[in-house]
This record gives sequence, structure tokens and C-alpha cells, in this order.
Amino acid sequence: MGLIKKAFKFLFDKNYRFLALDQRGVYNSMDDKEYLERKYQSIFNIKLDLENPKTFNQKIQWLKLYYRRPEFTQYVDKYAVREYIAEMLGEEYLVPLLGVWDDPNDIDFDKLPNQFVLKCNHNSGLGMCICKNKDGLNKEQVINGLKKGLEQDYYLTGREWPYKNVKRKVIAEKYLVDESGVELKDYKLYCFDGKVKLIMINSDRNKECSTKADYFDADFNHLNMIWGYEQSSVVPSKPLYFEEMKMLAEKLSKGMPHVRIDFYIADNRVFFGEMTFFDGSGFDAFGNIKDAKMLGEWINLPKPVVID
Repeated sequence: MGLIKKAFKFLFDKNYRFLALDQRGVYNSMDDKEYLERKYQSIFNIKLDLENPKTFNQKIQWLKLYYRRPEFTQYVDKYAVREYIAEMLGEEYLVPLLGVWDDPNDIDFDKLPNQFVLKCNHNSGLGMCICKNKDGLNKEQVINGLKKGLEQDYYLTGREWPYKNVKRKVIAEKYLVDESGVELKDYKLYCFDGKVKLIMINSDRNKECSTKADYFDADFNHLNMIWGYEQSSVVPSKPLYFEEMKMLAEKLSKGMPHVRIDFYIADNRVFFGEMTFFDGSGFDAFGNIKDAKMLGEWINLPKPVVID
């Protein structure tokens, strides 16, 4: 879109204008409820129904505002959650930790192996470094990227409140590859009231082409479902540790109306990835409204739990 078209769209399209100004932090001080209502309207061009939400994305916004269990802050913290996973599942499910720092300038790259992953514990992607060969690493660029990541207030990007009070750190973890030896697939298990009902496999994550997503039911039947990403040209095969991942996810999700539990498979074993309570921040479009309503039906809204 050219600059002139963007200018006209900014002037005459209130939804486009809100999203453009939002990216510049204009609405950072806006009340959470008003912000989510306006952002939802701007993305989907329909009013957010918080009184009687039906779809998955509507219920995710409701959960952001009215289901604020304090322990969720630990669960979304990529460093602090390790203690919880060790207690619930066992340390063998943790990706080996290589280091943790408050300041990226303190990272001693000489002590890190040739391959590793650096990331912030409080956000999703900004500042991440996947190092496959330390000899070619631009350390200054990596440090600057991590500093930008630490500066990001991830809570403000979608008002996902658990991130608001995460003590920001940089962590280094072992670099993993799956059985292909080329990429690491993400196995995302969507749990509702402690039961796995949907599985998403992310592929092509580290390639030049865009990330792909394939969805399966609890019995690993492939679903013709488009949500957030295009499907892969080749349907992923059933992972060897599928039943183990389901068992682990259901153990972690017990007592929660909804949570997504991510795993990796590497070195012939399962590794925990992360816990996500607001997939796509509730702003990823479904290809079919029936799927949006189906997932919405799976979320039984609990009694509100509100904290500051």
C-alpha cells in the first residue's frame, strides 16, 4: 500500500487508524476493557460481546479480563515455570538451561556451546537468537536485540495480564532439533477443562517460507481447519510420543478452563515448551466461523477471578 493510500485509509478508516496508533503506543494507558473492545472491533469489524461470548476469540477476551489467577504469572514466565514443570512432571522434561541473566551485557558467550538459543522469558519472539554456529555470531547485534526484547512490555500488546508482573530476564537453552535434523516442530495441545481436544503442529518455523499449521482432533485425525496459518503441503505424521504428550498436557491443565501446552520432541524424548492462556491473543482469524464457535463451545467460562 502506497503512502498516499495509507494516509487516506488512516483518515477515513477508524479501525485502521486505531491499529496504526496502537502500534505506536498511543493507547497504552487505556483501560483494559475499553482497549480490548476497540481492538477487537478494529480487527474483526464486529462488536466484542463480553456479556454473552460465543466464539473462541470472544471468550479469550473475557478470560483476559475476568479470570486472573495469580499463579498464571509463573506459568507464562519461561524461566519461573521451570520450577513448576520440574515439580509436576519431572526435570527430565525441561530443555537444558545454559544460563540466565538480568542484563544481556553479562552474557559470557565464550562459555556457551557452539549452538544455543537465547530468548527473553516474558515475551514471544522479540530479541530471540537461535544460534547454529557461534563463530558467525554478531554478538553486539544479539545483545542489542535482547535489550529491545527486555524493554518490551508484552502485556500491552494484547492486555494478556499474566505478563504484567513477570520479572524480565534473558535465558539460554540447549539448541534442539527433531528427527529431521533440520527443524524443530512445535506440538501445541489445546486443553479444555483438563482434556486435550485439539492439536496443532507448527512446521517450517525456521525456513524462509512462512510457518505452517496443521490441526488434529484428540485421536489425531487431520482437520480441514485454517486458523492463523496456512496448512502444510504435506500432512505431518503422528508423533511417536503423541500419547505421552497428551497425558502430560492433561496433567498440567487440570482445573483450567483453557490452556495451550506446547512440547518439542528431540533426542528421542519429549521436552516442555511453554504454557499459553490466550492463543494468538484472541485476535487470529478462523477460516470458518463454525470452527470459531466449536472451540468457543469447548470453553466453559468459570466464575470470575479478578486481581490487580
